[in-house]
Amino acid sequence: MGAGHAHRLYRHGHSPVHALPAHTKLVAVLCFVVLVVSTPREAMWAFGGYAVLLAAVARAARVPTGFLLKRLLIEVPFVAFAVLMPFVAQGERVDVLGVSLSVNGLWGAWNVLAKGTLGVAASVLLASTTELRELLLGLQRLKLPPLLVQIASFMIRYGDVITDEMRRMKIARESRGFEARGVRQWGVLAKSAGALFIRSYERGERVHLAMVSRGYAGSMPVIDEVTASRAQWTYALALPSAALVVCLLGWTL
Repeated sequence: MGAGHAHRLYRHGHSPVHALPAHTKLVAVLCFVVLVVSTPREAMWAFGGYAVLLAAVARAARVPTGFLLKRLLIEVPFVAFAVLMPFVAQGERVDVLGVSLSVNGLWGAWNVLAKGTLGVAASVLLASTTELRELLLGLQRLKLPPLLVQIASFMIRYGDVITDEMRRMKIARESRGFEARGVRQWGVLAKSAGALFIRSYERGERVHLAMVSRGYAGSMPVIDEVTASRAQWTYALALPSAALVVCLLGWTL
């Protein structure tokens, strides 16, 4: 089971973080995100502590700051939602630069921005230091339902195939003088989407028949079994262990 190529988020490297088995990093990131979400929003200093911990991981993984910040743009829709919360939320109001804002909305916006950004940053660091094939093997190692692992594997394998098919169809339309200028062109785009769906469905049937002819019986073979030593687990769990201290202090101070 393999992806066959590196995804765009992955950054090739030989750091200690890259060398860790995927399932240890998955557990570490999951525990870290749970602790971040469990931290009270009023403990603003704690989120700064979490950011310092992620910065230390990024430094150990030799992931440039620009690389990380560029990929954090994926959370822009959540930022837009958070910006609206102080204006639409109910409850006590406070004037900020002459604008009436909701206190609960301000806390809610801070909560979404802080926890969302930290969660996305942790996920980006995981993807930056782990190849897709290793992530799938890590999920399998953690006993995720095999069917879900297979679905994720096929999504990764054929996502680029479908995207490339869309690109070729777009080139074919434009070579015939087509330009999507308004509602009148929606019919052509709808037919293209339908054709793409049919081609994808037929490709899926051909792939399934090819797999069955090669002995597929509902489960993918595991090429190699990756294990982690105690030292690797200790190194991987250093992040959530430090985050646990920050979370406990956030609740007590």
